[in-house]
Amino acid sequence: MTSSFSLVSDFEPRGDQPQAIESLVDGLQDPAARRILLGVTGSGKTFTVANVIQRLQVPTLVLAPNKTLAGQLYGEFRELFPHNAVEYFVSYYDYFQPEAYIPSSDTYIEKDARINDRIDRLRNGATAALLTRKDVIVVASVSCIYGLGDPETYKGLALNIREGTPAKREDIVRGLVRTQHARAEIDFRPGSFRLRGPAVEVWPIHEQDRMLRIELDGDLVDALMYIDPLTGEILEEPREVSVYPVGHYVQPEDRIPQAQVSIREEMEKQVRAMRIAGREIEAERLERRTMADLEDLEELGYCSGIENYSAHFEGRAPGQPPFTLLNYFPRDFLCVIDESHVTLPQVYGMVRGDQARKRNLIEYGFRLESALENRPLAEKEFEPLVGRVMYLSATPGYREQAIVTEPPVEQIVRPTGLVDPPVEIRPAMGQVEDALASIKPVIDGGERVLVTTLTKRSAEDLTEFLQENSIKARYLHADIDTLERSELLRDLRLGVFDVLVGINLLREGLDLPEVALVLVLDADREGFLRSTTSLIQTCGRAARNAHGRVVLYADKMTKSINATLEEADRRREIQEAYNKEHGIVPRTIKKRIVDSLATMLGSESEEDETHHAPREEEIDAKIAELEKQMLVAASSLDFEQAIRLRDEVRRLEAARLEFHS
Repeated sequence: MTSSFSLVSDFEPRGDQPQAIESLVDGLQDPAARRILLGVTGSGKTFTVANVIQRLQVPTLVLAPNKTLAGQLYGEFRELFPHNAVEYFVSYYDYFQPEAYIPSSDTYIEKDARINDRIDRLRNGATAALLTRKDVIVVASVSCIYGLGDPETYKGLALNIREGTPAKREDIVRGLVRTQHARAEIDFRPGSFRLRGPAVEVWPIHEQDRMLRIELDGDLVDALMYIDPLTGEILEEPREVSVYPVGHYVQPEDRIPQAQVSIREEMEKQVRAMRIAGREIEAERLERRTMADLEDLEELGYCSGIENYSAHFEGRAPGQPPFTLLNYFPRDFLCVIDESHVTLPQVYGMVRGDQARKRNLIEYGFRLESALENRPLAEKEFEPLVGRVMYLSATPGYREQAIVTEPPVEQIVRPTGLVDPPVEIRPAMGQVEDALASIKPVIDGGERVLVTTLTKRSAEDLTEFLQENSIKARYLHADIDTLERSELLRDLRLGVFDVLVGINLLREGLDLPEVALVLVLDADREGFLRSTTSLIQTCGRAARNAHGRVVLYADKMTKSINATLEEADRRREIQEAYNKEHGIVPRTIKKRIVDSLATMLGSESEEDETHHAPREEEIDAKIAELEKQMLVAASSLDFEQAIRLRDEVRRLEAARLEFHS
């Protein structure tokens, strides 16, 4: 394990990168400094950030506007910092329906969620790494500003075990049970423990491929070892370990009685006020629900919706900000806000929607007033917590420009020599048919296409239209879960399909060098999705390919379209002057196709990575076997299975081509 960042890359900074790195490193020496990096698409902003991290040597939070981009950045930083702790922290819900009440129809909507266990493990891994290491990069979505639990409590509940020190087996077991570890002699998994003679085996919640064995000699810790749970191979023999709680809301035993008293006092006060106001139904409802939660806390030490009582457990006064992931970082950390023009408005706006929903729940007796304190951070609370900040965007917004007094550090020149793609304006009338005609020659040339629409319905309808015309197309929108989005983007690059249709998820930061054509439908519908910022970002998706071009379908020239064309011309002139001075011929970015996010989450060890990179002869044999299964499925009229098998064959064929590229 290393305690310093070590950047691993075959490349050296080029183009505008060297001066950008120097300027940012100098400007971010002060732990309270703020700087903007205005970097165009394809200029290597991620590589610049990696160099800044390497130079500053401080823990770093990379805040992305969505899970798709967070997953991409997670993969890139893992490659650049293979010897350091690169962690992933996004919402662990694949599906989430928050608790709500609609007074107009007297409809109560119970909280419903589907938790992704692998992402939950990574969230715990991120907090554990922050409390034990200094060389940590956490790539996160805006979920990092939501309440997470007191880091001091989380750290205080950890079982700290050192070789050669006294420890009774029953005390270790009691500590594991108190931190929500489940005993599992058969179904052994992360977050559980089992007893093996005098030894205790624990599978820490944040570990995927190894478990911890604590060997005892009487009442003494004789040995500690991390073991492969499948083979039993000893992977590491540390002198000291810390086993953290299974969740971030686990509470010490002595806090539960205190919290119960204050919860009961608040309930009685709120119920009394409701009855005085003649709201007997609401008062009865609140009393019943709260008493049921108190009984669970008494019996189990936990209750459903315990996060709504976080202020009582943490002793926070009304209005005091909740603990979040930011509180787990040391004070001098670096916060990189990627695509800041989108991310900052998200961060600042989260709390308003959360409070509006909970106000109804409180007013009608579903929650105590203190439930308002379980919330995301407000703007005035977020800013002091992030310390030194690098705002990263090709189109910085007014918020970050109002915060930063220094002019932006510009990174306009692309080391590859690629210029901003030419933009063509075509009539919106007949745009779907024209899009089809434009797509065919691009995919015949072995390249990919992105199409942006305004609504989810139109994305789905257009995808169906393209498929009916023998185009391999898929759609991407907010209903596609985290892991499937990553698979879709990887499959697009591999050529499993050729056209990806989306709404605003195709804009910021997606690194797809195979894309040679971007089509923007209804480009003259002025608004959020067709603003200057959105159009510049969308056009940037074609800026990583030497053949890249953009078509805007519009019947009129809006202010946003004109501003987009002007900015593209300015950047094109700068790049062309650089190319001429240095004798550079533009070339398409060549970037290895990394594992999908699902693969990364499921395999962390070198052995697993080797398993996912089979030899060419193994690929040929696998393709032959899958083709047989595909024919059997088709003959049995199981067309869904046949399609899945066909897609897997295409992935393997694309992987085989990589051996010869």
